[in-house]
Amino acid sequence: MDVRATTIVAVKRDGRVALAGDGQVTMEHVIVKSSARKIRRMYHDRVLAGFSGSVADALALADRFEAKLEASGGNLTRAAVDFAREWRTDRLMRRLEALVIVADPEKLYLLSGDGNVLEPDDGVLAIGSGGAFAQAAAKALVRHTSLAAKEIALEALKVASEICVFTNDNIVADELP
Repeated sequence: MDVRATTIVAVKRDGRVALAGDGQVTMEHVIVKSSARKIRRMYHDRVLAGFSGSVADALALADRFEAKLEASGGNLTRAAVDFAREWRTDRLMRRLEALVIVADPEKLYLLSGDGNVLEPDDGVLAIGSGGAFAQAAAKALVRHTSLAAKEIALEALKVASEICVFTNDNIVADELP
């Protein structure tokens, strides 16, 4: 069964970081949920995380990442590196199929199961089925407008929802600080 879920976009601008995610979960060619929440706050509301992929896998990864944040005293870079290392080397975690974006006002990372901890050059990241559409829209908005991070994330996801059949316009966004 092919489960497609999520478009997440992250924008870091002017000392703020915003994540936005759509609410659609699709199995095969059927929308089974339109209001899923895929963005969450972590570590005393100082870190935002967005998850794309299998729901069960994303939740398992969220719990593991949150534990790494706690162990590192909220140091996002250390937690991200430790988490990616564990994800790559742990036999059970390697099978989890998801991508993760984590951010605080200073750092923004894409984490993957192959051990990558990627920080974008321009403060824009996106994952999921409509990720490429959202990322393109966000990059254009960053370059050619003075919109705030959260406004850019929302608009970019709206654009993705107009193009990607696996992305809807039931958007949840959050911003730090």
